[in-house]
Amino acid sequence: MGMTYDVRIWAVRQRKDRGQTSAELRWKTGETPHSQTYKTKTLAEGRRAELLRAVHAGEPFDEESGVPAKELRDRNDVTWYQHAREYIAMKWPHSPGSTRRTLAEAMATVTPVLVKDTKGMADPSTVRRALYSWAFNMKRQSEEPPTDVAKVLDWFERKSLPTSALADRMKVRAALDALTRRLDGTTAAASTIRRKRAIFHNALGYAVDAERLTGNPLPQVQWKAPEQVTDEVDPAYVPSPRQAAALLDAVRTQSPRGRHLVAFFGCMYFAAARPAEVIGLRKQDCDLPRRGWGTLRLRETRPRSGAAWTDTSTPHDKRGLKHRPRKAVRVVPIPPDLVALLRWHVTAYGTASDGRLFRTSRGGLIQDTGYGEVWAEARLRALTSSQYASPLAKRPYDLRHAAVSTWLSSGVEPQVVAQRAGHSVAVLFRVYAKCLDNAAATANARIERALRG
Repeated sequence: MGMTYDVRIWAVRQRKDRGQTSAELRWKTGETPHSQTYKTKTLAEGRRAELLRAVHAGEPFDEESGVPAKELRDRNDVTWYQHAREYIAMKWPHSPGSTRRTLAEAMATVTPVLVKDTKGMADPSTVRRALYSWAFNMKRQSEEPPTDVAKVLDWFERKSLPTSALADRMKVRAALDALTRRLDGTTAAASTIRRKRAIFHNALGYAVDAERLTGNPLPQVQWKAPEQVTDEVDPAYVPSPRQAAALLDAVRTQSPRGRHLVAFFGCMYFAAARPAEVIGLRKQDCDLPRRGWGTLRLRETRPRSGAAWTDTSTPHDKRGLKHRPRKAVRVVPIPPDLVALLRWHVTAYGTASDGRLFRTSRGGLIQDTGYGEVWAEARLRALTSSQYASPLAKRPYDLRHAAVSTWLSSGVEPQVVAQRAGHSVAVLFRVYAKCLDNAAATANARIERALRG
C-alpha cells in the first residue's frame, strides 16, 4: 500500500447501541475501507470536513491508515535533533568505530543550523563538544552529561526545527553550506565535504522512510562544493626517492624506537600501504625470499577510531581493506629493498603473539602518536631548514603518495598502480592528477625519441 488520490467519503450516520447514541464516519482510500466512531454527530462532521478539505486541496491519502499525507507526516514528525539521534542509533550497531565517529561529526555539523533561532546558543566549540561527544555518541546514552553539556542539549531539544521543515530547500542549502566549513571557519577538504554530504543525504532518506518527509529534497537543491577545494595530491608534499631514502635513514639512526619503526615506514614507501594496513601486518602475510622481489598480502586494517567509538572500548578497530569486501586481499609485489628491511626486522624483533610485525613494548598496536613523533624527528634530521618549513613529507602518509608517484613516473600502467595501491582507476586519476601530468610528460619524451628513430 502507498498513497492514493482515490478517496470516497460518505455522510455521517448516527447509531444507537444499548441506548447510547454515537456517530459513525466512513470513508475509503483506494480499496481500503475505514470508519471512526464519535460520541456526537458534531465531532464526526468536523472530522469529515477535515478530510474533505484535504481531498479538495488535491492532497494524497495514505491508503493503509486512511489519513491525508500531511497529517500522517505531522503524526510521525519529530525535531531534527531527535531524528538525527534516531538515525545514528539505527546505523550504530552495524558501523565500525571510525564510521560512528564520522556520522557524529556530520550530524554535529548540520544540527546547529537547523534551529528556529540562535538566541541563547552556546559558543561553537561547546556546541560541537556537546553534540559530537554526547548527543551523537550512543555509548554515552546511559551517562549523565556535565552541567554545561546538559544545558546545550536541552537547548537543542527546544530549538531544533521539525524534520518536516527540511522540505524547504533553503533549509537544506543552509545545512550543505555548513558542511563546507571547519569549526574555525576555514573551508573543509573536498573528501570531508563529500563524506558529510553523503551522510546528510542518507539521514534525509531515513526521514522519508520514517514518513517525516515525502521525498528527499537534497538532490533538488542546486548546490555544489567550493571550487577551490580539491583532493589532488600536491607534489610539494611528495618526497623524491632520494629524500625518502634520507628520511628512512633518519628514522633508523635516531633511536631504538626509530630502528623498530624503519620497516613500518618502509612498507608505506615501497608498498604504498596505508598506516592502518601496516599496523595489522603479520609475518604469515609476507613472502620474503632471500633474493629478488617478495609479496605482501594485505587483508585487514586497524584504523584508530578512539575508545569512545568502538564496541571493545579499545582505540583501534579491526576491519577489512578500505572500500573492499571484508575478506578481500590485496597482493602487492615488493622490491628487494623492502624484502631485506622486513627480513632484518623479523630477525631483530621477532613478532607479536598473533604474528604482527610491529608492536609496542607491551605487545600492543602501534599508536599514531608514537610513530608521528619519530617521523617529526626524522624530518628535522633529514631535511634542510627550508624543506622542513615546507609541507614536504609533512605526514607519514606522504610516503604512500611518494610510492604511487614513483610508480606512475616510472611508466607503470595506471591500472597496475591502482591495483597495487588499492584504488579504483577513477580515484587514481582524480587524486594523482598532477602526478599523472608528470608521467604524461615522461611518456611524451619517450614517444618523441622513438619517432626520431
